[in-house]
Amino acid sequence: MSQTAHSPRTAGGSFLGFPLEGFSLFQSLLLSVAAAFFTFFACTFLAIVSLLVWNGLGGHSVNYADSYLYVGFPAGLVVLIIALPFFGTLWVRARLRS
Repeated sequence: MSQTAHSPRTAGGSFLGFPLEGFSLFQSLLLSVAAAFFTFFACTFLAIVSLLVWNGLGGHSVNYADSYLYVGFPAGLVVLIIALPFFGTLWVRARLRS
């Protein structure tokens, strides 16, 4: 018979093997900003590629700089607005438990 050891870090749950507890304030802020940063660049890339196809196939003339302003920036802000309270709540819970 084998026994499995339960880690105290996974007691709060995990997402894709990533523990969702035990973050410091700096780590919570860094994860929030990193998520927004990644979303900004991923959405901007997809918007530029979409405009490239749109302009190439349809003969249109759309400015590629619009993808930053109308797609990447709002998507990054939305993720930042969602991620800050989420990771902030995880930080507060960790502080209250200790």
